[in-house]
Amino acid sequence: MKMRSQLLIVLQEHLRNSGLTQFKAAELLGVTQPRVSDLMRGKIDLFSLESLIDMITSIGLKVEINIKDAA
Repeated sequence: MKMRSQLLIVLQEHLRNSGLTQFKAAELLGVTQPRVSDLMRGKIDLFSLESLIDMITSIGLKVEINIKDAA
């Protein structure tokens, strides 16, 4: 859940700063406008990790995952 939250926040901030309408953002992300509305309202349970990563890469950002020892 923490990773999805971080990805959702990155998308929200990027879209807010872009000045795009939800319709234009939807075209860019390859989703519907209602889907962008759900994203902007923070409805995290509606988004899989994979779908968030797909949307992030569609706006030209790169997702990197670092795995470290727990010790």
